[in-house]
Amino acid sequence: VQLQASGGGLVQPGGFLTLSCRTSGFTLDHYAIGWFRQAPGKEREGVSFINNIDGSTVYADSVKGRFTISRDKPKNTVYLQMNSLKPEDTAVYYCAKSANDIGTMMSSWYDEWGQGTLVTVSS
Repeated sequence: VQLQASGGGLVQPGGFLTLSCRTSGFTLDHYAIGWFRQAPGKEREGVSFINNIDGSTVYADSVKGRFTISRDKPKNTVYLQMNSLKPEDTAVYYCAKSANDIGTMMSSWYDEWGQGTLVTVSS
């Protein structure tokens, strides 16, 4: 099982980025995928997740209306489209596979993690 996050970088406030989480060793039909982030000096927090069964999505209040999670099952890839970025979105972003067939915002619910990709929002 592997998850590989990519797409981070430096962007100005108000800008956009799309993160990708390429997965292997399992199918997106059976597990939810979550995006988490950890800013310097802060705890890891849930950003969004997409459920495997129906593709339903959930977002943290801090990103609702700005971020969109989606998946491409043939490509085994989950995306996080981030618009209207703010300096407070600066963090290392991680994707993770749920241990069961439904997602949550709790990091303990996830048993496999990607290596993280850094997003810096600054002028």
